Amino acid sequence: MRRLLLIGFLLTLVLVGCSGESTANDMYDHLEETVELERTFVEQQEPFTALEEEEQELYNQIIELTADEMDEITSLSEQAIETIESRKELLQTELESMQEAEQEFSQVKEYIDELDEEPKQIAEEMIQTMDQRYEVYQQLNDAYLASLDQDKMLYELFMDEELTEEDLRDQIDTVNQSYDDVMETNTEFNELTDTYNQLKEDFYKAADLNVVYE
Repeated sequence: MRRLLLIGFLLTLVLVGCSGESTANDMYDHLEETVELERTFVEQQEPFTALEEEEQELYNQIIELTADEMDEITSLSEQAIETIESRKELLQTELESMQEAEQEFSQVKEYIDELDEEPKQIAEEMIQTMDQRYEVYQQLNDAYLASLDQDKMLYELFMDEELTEEDLRDQIDTVNQSYDDVMETNTEFNELTDTYNQLKEDFYKAADLNVVYE
């Protein structure tokens, strides 16, 4: 039922000595501070994955039980709902981290007109990509919250002694569809992350910034 997400993250590039034009150096400071501010977002992935795995195990246990074991089904369902609420909290922490990073990143836009033509063209594409990435992240966060709400409804159904097979099947289909939406948006987010990382590296090279991967 539950498939784990793989989230792309920003690469850190370290400036080695003073190089390039001062405008590009100023932009570098904001670009790499953006990476630092997204670190909280990255740090949520491990506990998030652990909670997903815990829920999957609980789900597997529930579907092995019969209607005569309602007490056990209820206990396991309540535990599963707890993992859902915990993930909602992590998603809120993620969102706040990404919003702070987006505010930091937006500051690079004021330097664009001061750049030479080649780095300017790359920087414009880089900014457009990052703006789109943050927009898609919001969609991803919303989609995952919606998916978690559908998960919760499923476990509430498990605890309903009047549950019918048709209602259960319909809700499982709804859960699976909601997670397909998450996976599709997640793929788009990761593709934009990869594109941005490459554009940032290209920008540093075009601006003659001597950087190395951390």
